[in-house]
Parts: sequence; structure tokens; C-alpha cells
Amino acid sequence: MLVKRRSGLHGWGVFTTAAIPKNTRIIEYAGEKISSCESLARERRYLKGGKFWCFKINRRWARDAAVGGNIARFINHACRPNCYSQVVGDTIWIRAGRNIRRGEELTYNYYTDGAGVIPCRCRPGCKNAL
Repeated sequence: MLVKRRSGLHGWGVFTTAAIPKNTRIIEYAGEKISSCESLARERRYLKGGKFWCFKINRRWARDAAVGGNIARFINHACRPNCYSQVVGDTIWIRAGRNIRRGEELTYNYYTDGAGVIPCRCRPGCKNAL
């Protein structure tokens, strides 16, 4: 149902091969469960390559998709996304924020709060930074 391929937004992206109804759980954002302190240290390293792999679960924990992650780590950021994230316990779900057409690239808002800033490329002319 999901495929990774080159994205017009940034690097690699995740695209759907079938229509997805609104609010459907699409995929779990998998990765090693690490402390928030460790997440900040790793984020500094990853930002040098222009990437975010750590996803905050709560104030104490995060998931690092660079270690034990899946295709969900390639879902790109957008200010006007078609997906959203939902944390249930220590599981992070990516869900459809609206009906998604077959062939569309999946996106969600990263809502980052770390030290790094990457320019947003979600649409032509977007001036927002992460």
C-alpha cells in the first residue's frame, strides 16, 4: 500500500498505491525508544545531513527511526499535510487527515521543538521553517 520513491518536496518520500479514507491508521512510526536527552544529541548529528529521524513520544521519550525504523521515516513535512500523528502509549501512528488519493505523497506536520531548523519545502513559496 506504501512505496518509497523520490519526492518533489525533499529527497525520498512515501506514496500510497491505493486510496486511503480519512482517519485511517496508515503506519506506525517505528524506531528505537530513547530518552529525550539522547534524542537531542542524535538530532544534532542528523541535522548536519539535513534530516530529522527522532520523533517525540512525550517529555521523557522519543523514537529514533534511524535505528530500527521503517518506511514511515521517509514521510516528509508539510504545513498543510494530508496526514497527522497520534501517540497512543509509546506507539506513534501516522493517520490520514483527509481522504488521500492513490499516488499521493504522504505528509504530516513535524511540529519540531529541537535546536535545529530546516527550511520548509512543502509547497512552492512556503516561507515557514520547521
